Amino acid sequence: MDTAYPREDPRALAPRKAEGATHTALTLEAPRPQLPRDHMIWSVFSTLYLNLCCFGFLALAHSIKARDQKVAGDLEAARRLGSRAKCYNILAAMWTLVPPLLLLALVVTGALHLSRLAKGSAAFFSTKFDDADYD
Repeated sequence: MDTAYPREDPRALAPRKAEGATHTALTLEAPRPQLPRDHMIWSVFSTLYLNLCCFGFLALAHSIKARDQKVAGDLEAARRLGSRAKCYNILAAMWTLVPPLLLLALVVTGALHLSRLAKGSAAFFSTKFDDADYD
């Protein structure tokens, strides 16, 4: 008894040519152009974060315009507006990330500088002066 797979006869599974058919024709559609991105979700989050200079709001306005142009069928205008929305989102992200990081770097370097000053001035404050110095 043979228990090996496949149980069916491999010759029975082979594709058969239909009688009278000599070729197969496939109808292919033309490739659809890629729709432009409007970066709507990114713009909403940039707007909600309330960043400096209202770049998030500008990005949201351009994203809405890009979506409207995409629905209207003007893909070139939608692509242009989507690109502007992306630029405003990048600016908003930079305005959101850079100032806190810069402030953190200044605080850390200031704290290090003050600790070095404190170590240097500790010897000054621990100096004992003689009463004769004040006569």
